[in-house]
Amino acid sequence: MHNCSKRILVFLFVTVFTVVLCGTSVSASDSAAEVQKDQGLMIADIALARPVGAVATVVGLAFFVVSAPFSALGGNTHEAWETLVVSPAAYTFKRPLGHFDNENSSSKEHE
Repeated sequence: MHNCSKRILVFLFVTVFTVVLCGTSVSASDSAAEVQKDQGLMIADIALARPVGAVATVVGLAFFVVSAPFSALGGNTHEAWETLVVSPAAYTFKRPLGHFDNENSSSKEHE
């Protein structure tokens, strides 16, 4: 079972990186290159970043549950919740597809 999941993971990495590399180097014009780049980023986002973000959200929730009594004693339950659960969930579910620098672009829009 472990060997099979390892092969699937390697296949996903190879596929995504092949699409990203081929997609950005084959384009003939700047607009076509931008479209190819966006497609590659979206594929990488769907295949890698979103599943990893979902797992990070679940793992963060588990860590929060374990650390909640200690966070309550320390008075930083809200900070622990934000760091361990809300931040990975926002990265996974609120960020536009293919935009990995959402925090940087949103802070530039407010300036």
